[in-house]
Amino acid sequence: MIRTPLRPLARILDARKKGENPDAIERENLRIRHEQMRDSARTRAEGRLLVLGVMFFCAFSVVGARMGMLSASEPSEPRAQTQGASIVAARSDIVDRKGRILATNMETHSLYAHPQQMIEPERTAKALVQIFPELEEERLIKDFSGNRKFVWVRKKISPEQKQAVHDIGEPGLLFGPREMRLYPNGALAAHVLGGTRFGQEGVHSAEVVGTAGLERFLDDDLRDPAREGRPVQLSLDLTVQSAVERVLAGGMMLMNAKGATAVLMDVHTGEVVSIASLPDFDPNDRPAPPVEGSPSDSPLFNRAVQGVYELGSTFKIFTTAQAMELGLVNAETMIDTKGPLRWGKHKIRDFHDYGKELSVTKIIVKSSNIGTARIAQMIGVDRQKDFLGKLGFFEPTKLEITEAKGGKPLLPPNWSELSTMTISYGHGLSASPLHLAQAYATIANGGYQVTPTLLKQSGPRYGERIMRPDTAAAARTMLRKVVTEGTASFGEVPGYYVGGKTGTADKPKERGGGYYKDKVIATFASMFPAHDPKYVLVVTLDEPSENSGDKPRRTAGWTAVPVAAEMIGRIAPLLGLRPEYEQNSPVVMTSN
Repeated sequence: MIRTPLRPLARILDARKKGENPDAIERENLRIRHEQMRDSARTRAEGRLLVLGVMFFCAFSVVGARMGMLSASEPSEPRAQTQGASIVAARSDIVDRKGRILATNMETHSLYAHPQQMIEPERTAKALVQIFPELEEERLIKDFSGNRKFVWVRKKISPEQKQAVHDIGEPGLLFGPREMRLYPNGALAAHVLGGTRFGQEGVHSAEVVGTAGLERFLDDDLRDPAREGRPVQLSLDLTVQSAVERVLAGGMMLMNAKGATAVLMDVHTGEVVSIASLPDFDPNDRPAPPVEGSPSDSPLFNRAVQGVYELGSTFKIFTTAQAMELGLVNAETMIDTKGPLRWGKHKIRDFHDYGKELSVTKIIVKSSNIGTARIAQMIGVDRQKDFLGKLGFFEPTKLEITEAKGGKPLLPPNWSELSTMTISYGHGLSASPLHLAQAYATIANGGYQVTPTLLKQSGPRYGERIMRPDTAAAARTMLRKVVTEGTASFGEVPGYYVGGKTGTADKPKERGGGYYKDKVIATFASMFPAHDPKYVLVVTLDEPSENSGDKPRRTAGWTAVPVAAEMIGRIAPLLGLRPEYEQNSPVVMTSN
């Protein structure tokens, strides 16, 4: 910056020549200099004020934005910053095939506390324990007396409990509206529905998410706003399901069984009309998973899809059907049944001595292990594996519940000729009752693969054909004779022409290998009406024992078959099946 002198010599000399006062020149230059200094200071001050103003604007913008976010958020723990608008509380209903409610939503309230607003924390804690006995008084006093600003007391309360809490008169206790999942039929179809829990939640809303069963498998669909409230319709029939569970519970008790399961499936559509597993639970109050012991001891264990068992002689019809399909035998072909059948150091025996030979039909009717094993030898390892794979015995079923993927069949690590022989009569390969129902449906519908489903279908859903119609018809004839002449004689239901096959398998020990001598898995796989099957029913009892005689009887013919027969007699009319009687057969009329 160039500074101008206050008394420039040239101007001073010129002023003196003209007789002017030289001091005026100094005063004028001084005035100009002060004005320049003032202008420069004003410019600096204005710049500083502008910067300070921008800084204040930014600071207040951040504070304002934060206040806006807090005003729109839910005061919940641990998600205190979650916006309430982001919680999707709506969940579609679940209904049966006739539109009857299986699962729906109900408006309720949550209870929470603001401890800093409380007047009498100790009195409030004692009063809450009187209303909710499961709460701990000491814990509540500690939470209410500490530095916490928010405490959940109960996520769900009834209207009666809400009124009781309101009567306490504590301003620090507050209520929040929310929806909860309600299963109006209690434990009915519990293993299908599974249950729900609260996911993301606040005091004014909470999202309901599936925790098991179909609720978890179809969680995204049930929570999809695009459904616009349309329910998910299942293939289950509520009335049939109730009858199946009632009969199964009675049979389980009468046969002194540890557990039981039943699967009823439409052979043409694959629709599961009923599926039950006992013991069960109430999804409104779902118990906690077990942390010790066997999973099968828990009521949460779904025996129909998670329980993989050796299903015994129910497999024999697959061996016979495949041999007929391959042209190796027909229904009247005679098979050597002399025993025992030796393979290396192993021996295969029959339950009774059936003589030197039996026809293929008699092998099924009398349930000959030796005869079935000899037929399996004709088939061979590779062809047997291919056929059972097509029947669905190598992969978990595709049923729309989370637990189904855990029911993968147990196959022999080394599938030898001995494996082929033992698997032919149901030992050495473990599968679930639903797998068995799926395979029997193939025989019942004329030879087509069918996939089990819990969703209502509009018509038949056939997969690949894996056996000729005449082969399937011949197999059905054999299954019918098992009821009329063989091991399932207690399975006859007048008017409905039941066909099926019994299976009794020794139960393997959970530790140490080997089998129990006095514990079995008893199964009856049936179809009705046998001449034109509409449905397949599989009933399995875990460790049954029929004790009305001198000795306990554990075979399926004495345990699972009577339960299945009673079940068919109850549910067939509910399914719209009219009884058919032969023209010359007597009709027995009874009165209650």
